[in-house]
Amino acid sequence: MKIYDYKGFPNPARVRAALAEKNATDKVQFVNVDVLKGEHRLPEFVSKNPSASVPCLELDDGTYISECSAITEYIDHTFPGISLTGTTAKERAVIHMMQRRAEQGVLDAVSTYFHHATPGLGALELYQNKEWGLKQHERALAGMRYFNDFLAHQPYAAGENFSVADITLFFGLSFADAAKISIPADCTELVAWRARIAKRASMGGTGS
Repeated sequence: MKIYDYKGFPNPARVRAALAEKNATDKVQFVNVDVLKGEHRLPEFVSKNPSASVPCLELDDGTYISECSAITEYIDHTFPGISLTGTTAKERAVIHMMQRRAEQGVLDAVSTYFHHATPGLGALELYQNKEWGLKQHERALAGMRYFNDFLAHQPYAAGENFSVADITLFFGLSFADAAKISIPADCTELVAWRARIAKRASMGGTGS
């Protein structure tokens, strides 16, 4: 199978982390799509993923799967090892819920701020609404505080076990660094969680 991505961007990083957690990085072929050169908007790639975004998974039978949550779901159920999306109905529902909260309340909020209230990707930005971007800055901070409060009582973003929700939150915070959105000083639980998650090999650390 192939994964079309652009290394270093937050959404491709989420998929790469999921593969690393499943010890399956060597089971896929990565195909670079140079977003900064606009390659994601070329007809050849759009025919694979109409939303013109990375990452995109191509299966051996010619099926294309986009959207990080869908790709990581496929990865989790294809390769053995740690469960990233849950094994029981309750676990899967809670992880899905917290993954969406991490996505909408942190990662997507930061992304919207970056693309609308900063220079973003420069000439590649087709439309910007600064007021909307600044509103999402506030939303990102609120999302960080939400997870800070939650992590005061649970070790991981969706409860007792590491999951895709942690991956999404972690790279949402990494994107916040790039967009110059600082974690609020009072979010000590979130900062401690981040330091712990950063030690995982899948996140670039050397621990587990």
